[in-house]
Amino acid sequence: MDTKQVILELRTQRGMSQDELAEKVFVSRQAVSRWENGETVPNTETLKLLSKVFDVSINTLLGSPRKLICQCCGMPLEDDDIIGHNHDGSFNEDYCKWCYSDGTYTYNDMDDLIEVCVKNMVSENFTEEQARSYMKELLPSLDYWKKYDELSDNGQF
Repeated sequence: MDTKQVILELRTQRGMSQDELAEKVFVSRQAVSRWENGETVPNTETLKLLSKVFDVSINTLLGSPRKLICQCCGMPLEDDDIIGHNHDGSFNEDYCKWCYSDGTYTYNDMDDLIEVCVKNMVSENFTEEQARSYMKELLPSLDYWKKYDELSDNGQF
């Protein structure tokens, strides 16, 4: 779905007029009309405001052009309901809600995270050994764990 369709659908689902949406994001009604006609796309700051107004991620507003994955555990972030939130309530599209919540990182030990993930990954198609091996290979390639040493102070963020 294109940005124009997403904005139109979200606005109409909430029973808002173009004027009402324009007022909430500090633009003119004509700007909203141009977005919905596909003539223009909201700028970055306006996308942030729209994200808050509609309670969806910026990725969703843009028609989900990127495949998001949690940069801590590797989980695909295919639904806004599992995307983490910053302290101010805005979405943080880099993490799932289990690894990052209200501006706080949940895991500071890779082995602890592997134990949690393995329990949820084991199935008739994926053994515990396979899950553990997969996670030990995946996690060091994710941004959170690559940056962990520089972000932390002896394990304290």
